[in-house]
Amino acid sequence: MELGGLHHMTAVTTKAAENVAFYTDVLGLRLVKKTVNQDDVSAYHLFYGDEVGNPGTEITFFDWPQLRVAPNHPGAGEVSTTELRVPDRVALEWWVDRFQDLGVNHGVVEEDGGRAHLDFTDPEGQRLRLAADEGEGVPGGVPWEESTVPQEMGIRGLGAVDLTVQELGPTAWVLTEVLGFRKVGERDDNGGRIVTFEVGEGGPGTTVRVVERPDAPWAHLGRGGVHHIAFRTPNDEEHAAWREKIRRAGLGVTPQIDRFYFRSIYFREPGGVLFEIATDGPGFATDEDAAHLGESLSLPPFLEDRREEIEARLDPIPVGGGATSR
Repeated sequence: MELGGLHHMTAVTTKAAENVAFYTDVLGLRLVKKTVNQDDVSAYHLFYGDEVGNPGTEITFFDWPQLRVAPNHPGAGEVSTTELRVPDRVALEWWVDRFQDLGVNHGVVEEDGGRAHLDFTDPEGQRLRLAADEGEGVPGGVPWEESTVPQEMGIRGLGAVDLTVQELGPTAWVLTEVLGFRKVGERDDNGGRIVTFEVGEGGPGTTVRVVERPDAPWAHLGRGGVHHIAFRTPNDEEHAAWREKIRRAGLGVTPQIDRFYFRSIYFREPGGVLFEIATDGPGFATDEDAAHLGESLSLPPFLEDRREEIEARLDPIPVGGGATSR
């Protein structure tokens, strides 16, 4: 039993329409599912990914407008950077020009461990990074052919995540002894350590970097922050086995939850970061034709009888050409 790498990242936005515009028009991702947070149906849950939202390509957001006055406070116990895969350094240089043209806050192309990357933020301060995968790691996604970004420059999915914690040991124990990651690198950094872990085939799509900052204050989630990171497992049987393994390790873990598009379990690792393990399927074409993903509000069957009530509480999202939709 082995995790397949990163499944998705879920973050917080407070402006759904602007979020959709940035992640589709600027980053060129496809909005593959527009649904609601199943634990808070007053909030959109927006899923972006490759052409069909394959596992490992998904960036998702809860829309919580009430947090507009509460920016994320970085610190320990959070996903501090989310890395997205592009093909090579040529693509990174193309993205530098694009970000300059579109006024996106960004850094410069740098090298880290032999891999080129480019740091940037979204309009709400979400900390993101593009990294050249150079064809390595688990297979990336296929950028949507109708994207605003040429396919040869397009984002192929999640490459890695950085977790910031005060103490490395407990988080490293969960990653290695419970989840089956292996340590592949370590370096000192500004009075702390950055330790790299990989699972499965290794490389982009499977990487977690743990940034140890003993003096870091605890993070406080707000707009532009990450709610949780999810890892992949192929089917319900292995999903159930992971839940049992986590439970036996003494970590508080939820029951298996049917999210309709995948199954989920959640637990918080000792460093404070919320982890999810999600199944690869059934996928986002379960209730929509693949050619029309994300065009209208999708609700799982157990919420369908509340559609009128739910839609009434959601602000329409502009989708281009002056049109709006829920």
